[in-house]
Amino acid sequence: MDIKSAIYKTSANALKDCPMQEIPEYAFIGRSNVGKSSLINMLVQKRELARTSNTPGKTISMNFFLINDEWNIVDLPGYGYARRSKTLRSTWEKTLLAYLQKREVLVCLFVLIDSRIEPQKSDLDFITFLGEKAIPFCIVFTKLDKIKPAEAETNIEQFCTKLLEDWEELPKIFKTSSLDRTGREELLKYITKLNKDFAKIQKQKDVQLR
Repeated sequence: MDIKSAIYKTSANALKDCPMQEIPEYAFIGRSNVGKSSLINMLVQKRELARTSNTPGKTISMNFFLINDEWNIVDLPGYGYARRSKTLRSTWEKTLLAYLQKREVLVCLFVLIDSRIEPQKSDLDFITFLGEKAIPFCIVFTKLDKIKPAEAETNIEQFCTKLLEDWEELPKIFKTSSLDRTGREELLKYITKLNKDFAKIQKQKDVQLR
């Protein structure tokens, strides 16, 4: 897939404020400082589309980016630690749950996991929640350039082993680096496939409504 255009569309703090578009949507989420904004920028090859920061919890709303005038990327607030009040974090959680469970055009949620660290309870718990609610998702391991390959593979293997304690099979997994663009082609190829599937489903719905 060629990225011909990538523009900031809008931000939303509630489900009702999300864009009213019948186009496929792909959301990205992870613990604070997992490299989410850097990954989005790498995917669309636009350095400052999504804001990056060394301050955990920088994203405080759902940020929508229109790609190729055909589909949306959504930069979601991180889960886990953030330098914000408990009240604000509680509000984020309610908004996030509403979005994940009720946003009809959400095709896939990409859950970002830091490859540099051992399995974290917050990541595992969040993935368990997604499974319980039947929310479609993939796992994206980030920052492979910041760790030795053998160490990254060990951490990824440990994470997958922990998942298999409760899952019969693993979700689709991507390994990425925003620095050297590892995983970019694979992610965009997968999104291309999902876009085609979405178009087929929409066409079937249109036929049924006639």
